[in-house]
Amino acid sequence: MSNKRKRYNPEFKAKVAVMALKNEETTSELASRFGVHPTMIAAWKRTLLNGAPDIFDKNQKAKKQTEKQVDELYQKIGQLQVERDFLSKKLKSISLKQRKQMVDSRAADLSISCQCRLLSISRSSFYYRSKPIKTDDLDLMRLIDEQYLKTPTWGSRSMRNHLRRLGYKINRKRVQRLMRLMGMEAIYPKPRTSQRHPEHKIYPYLLRGLDINWPNMVWTTDITYIPMNRGFMYLVAVMDWYSRKVLSWRLSNTMEADFCVEAVAEAIKHHGRPEIFNTDQGAQFTSKAFTGLLKRHNIAISMDGRRRMQDNIFIERLWWTLKHHYIYLHSFGTGSELRHGLRDWFKFYNKERFHQALDNLTPDEVYYGLPHPFAEAA
Repeated sequence: MSNKRKRYNPEFKAKVAVMALKNEETTSELASRFGVHPTMIAAWKRTLLNGAPDIFDKNQKAKKQTEKQVDELYQKIGQLQVERDFLSKKLKSISLKQRKQMVDSRAADLSISCQCRLLSISRSSFYYRSKPIKTDDLDLMRLIDEQYLKTPTWGSRSMRNHLRRLGYKINRKRVQRLMRLMGMEAIYPKPRTSQRHPEHKIYPYLLRGLDINWPNMVWTTDITYIPMNRGFMYLVAVMDWYSRKVLSWRLSNTMEADFCVEAVAEAIKHHGRPEIFNTDQGAQFTSKAFTGLLKRHNIAISMDGRRRMQDNIFIERLWWTLKHHYIYLHSFGTGSELRHGLRDWFKFYNKERFHQALDNLTPDEVYYGLPHPFAEAA
């Protein structure tokens, strides 16, 4: 009996992609509800995001697109051998995951077998689909997340030893897989630590020796993993370096760049623009969409590829406070519940939570230059 691959019509894909785009449910929840693997959901969401602009300009572009495709076809006729040689050389620098994404199952003139052969992928590897995240993996991810906030310099080896001390029989490869899924890596100076996109431009580090003495001089951002009852979400926050104020934040069920771009756009809309925006070299922050937004607003881009501890300390402290004082004390069943809860918590953080490092002022008081509440008593 042959195993026939299940096919989904465009209407079904669009429905699932729209639900994923709402970021109200985790990909695991959507996968369970629609009977689709989380990887496919993420891919459909990405396709919808990339193709959305064309929907509103389809008629105007149709003729130009057709002409362009005809020109490209004529060019390919005389360049097939060149392209094959080029592809053979470039395949060595492309990951297996990326090569799998290049396979087009709808191509009528090139079978999947042929595509796999050209891309150096075994058919069994291409058709393999990982299982949804297990409950015990989610439990381990929560323990890893809690420990990472205490010891962000720990890599997979130290984290494995920690989990073994807690009584879990776990190997390092499993820990590495879970940490990759959560977007975690040890924070300390070492070569080639930052997981950046090989085709994205990297910008120089601008904060060395710089005194940051006022709001909106430097902004920074980071992404963290948020555990939920069934699965998890990703949270990005934009922070003003000087005041520690959280200027904006966004949730997403995938690690695409779009929710990071939305968070920065919102911060600029409500708070103006910073002189410098500092990030690490993560693929979301080196993407053209993200850096393009900063360039359009004449914001200097700073990137640190060494994951320096001092450049992440403010955001890491924010994540630690958020998770230990709120996330770990509550149970979130849906994205809506989490979003409403975070809205209230960030409001409290900015307006009411004072910091010793800020002379016992709140981030809002420092950001807006409000008078010190103890000034009159003194």
